[in-house]
Amino acid sequence: MPNGNLLEIEELKGMLGQKDVVILDTRDDQSYQRSHIPGAVNVHQIFTYLALTENGGYAAMCQSFEKAFSQAGIKAGDQVVVYEDAMDNGYGQSCRGWFLLNYLGHTNSFVLHGGLRAWKSKDFPMSSDVVKVEQTDFKASPNENIIITNQQMLKAIDDPAVVILDVRDYAEWIGANSSPYGYDFCPRKGHIPNAIWLEWYRLMRHKQGIPWFRTGEEILSILEQIDITLTTKVYLYCFKGARTSNTFAALRNAGLKDVHNYFMSWNEWSRQPDLPIEEGYS
Repeated sequence: MPNGNLLEIEELKGMLGQKDVVILDTRDDQSYQRSHIPGAVNVHQIFTYLALTENGGYAAMCQSFEKAFSQAGIKAGDQVVVYEDAMDNGYGQSCRGWFLLNYLGHTNSFVLHGGLRAWKSKDFPMSSDVVKVEQTDFKASPNENIIITNQQMLKAIDDPAVVILDVRDYAEWIGANSSPYGYDFCPRKGHIPNAIWLEWYRLMRHKQGIPWFRTGEEILSILEQIDITLTTKVYLYCFKGARTSNTFAALRNAGLKDVHNYFMSWNEWSRQPDLPIEEGYS
């Protein structure tokens, strides 16, 4: 049985070919076409979609992924497994897919632990056949409790009951870079005031060249260093909701319940000149 939001590669191998299992490959089209897990459907939009207030925000995002997940053939009762190449080189895109599914109401979904790199390490089967599925009518039922807006984040700046966690890379945190998309992709650089920095990589470990989530005990030990406990309310942000989704999954696996994802993150925050920022090493 799956462990929380994670599915181990051995478990997925035993599920291949089952009608109620949908496997989503989040990589780019070319990588998918070269080879993928048998039966997997390519939905690279999981990684590329950028949600912004000016393009319709979360409502437009829901509509876009209703269409994408319908085209992927997802039905209400299906078990959905999302994977990427490796969990530390795709900015958390498999977890982004898992989070999107949960936000849209499809909670029977899992991240393939270790990603495709782990799958290949066991010489498990691969395929180059492009999968064609029958389109379904995927309907979103958004869970607003796990996602937050910029106004909720703004209020949290002065709320001592909330820990704002910035999980971006160090250069973004100190304002030396705007985003993984480029130095000037975002109009402003820095971080949200009163945020605490915890780079998303820290919640994973490598074994034989493959990244895995740390154990719940290890994650809680890391969180204790920044005064986060099992009962802390945590607001996460990164650039576009991918690294936050990776962190969200890790924190949930460690037992934290009151975790919320500012999915539009710095890509939106930096484009709103009335929202405050800080730069430097604070």
